[in-house]
Amino acid sequence: MYNFRGVGLLVVLVVLVTVTLINIPKISALVYQNHPKELLNWCIDATNHKTHPGPSDDLHEQCQPWRNRSCCTKETTVAAHNDKMYNFNWDHCGHVKSLSPGCRKHFVQDLCFYECSPNTGPWVVKVSGMKMRRERFFEVPLCASECDLWFHDCADDFTCTNNWVRNFDWSTGKNECHKGTSCQSYRTVFKTAENFCEQIWDNSWKYTPDSEPCMKIWFNGTNQNPNDPVALQQLEWIMKTHRLGEYVLGSAIRNGPNIGQFVVITLTVWVNFLKINDNF
Repeated sequence: MYNFRGVGLLVVLVVLVTVTLINIPKISALVYQNHPKELLNWCIDATNHKTHPGPSDDLHEQCQPWRNRSCCTKETTVAAHNDKMYNFNWDHCGHVKSLSPGCRKHFVQDLCFYECSPNTGPWVVKVSGMKMRRERFFEVPLCASECDLWFHDCADDFTCTNNWVRNFDWSTGKNECHKGTSCQSYRTVFKTAENFCEQIWDNSWKYTPDSEPCMKIWFNGTNQNPNDPVALQQLEWIMKTHRLGEYVLGSAIRNGPNIGQFVVITLTVWVNFLKINDNF
């Protein structure tokens, strides 16, 4: 007699683990396509990024911290200090109130991070249908103190939407507020620093306590890049999760279903990454 309950559990386990291995996270496709450590020295596939990071001694102003190992060029960093790079205007509510210098400084530093950082490999995902990039980073842990200061300095500036990736009208070739929307203060639109940092760039950032491994948007550049160990720890975690999934799947196939293994893989892998599949 076949143990149909056991066979059914094995089938479910195999399917769950197999799907999980495919989606741990979608970032992990890069782990299999490339030597894992390459993700610690990674430039996203986008319009202005280098193919591989390297030294650039002449980076402009706020982008200088990445001069020892960067994904950007001098020309890119000069453009990053222009309010209209990519035809994107941070000051889209300037008719109500001009963007404050303190707030603008944070957006320049944020753009320098996007263009120059070699540390986002473990969070990179593929994107389609965009002219300016084929990859993006998703839920990079941003230190809460960095986010809190950014939001504090921008709270009294104005915007017309909480998601600057998806919610603008680009019919004229530049970002404009949709008709019928109104400009309101960041404090009103976002309400909290956490909402601000996570929503504004469509979940590129993840608000993270400073007590946990987290990224600095900007650093002085005289010492080691503080984001290097953060990327390393994330890569180690991804690889450990892969190995766990592969072990449970292989063990289930060799030895039959085991409810303990089922619970382990479900709790430690599947639930952790299910939310990522809701975003892509």
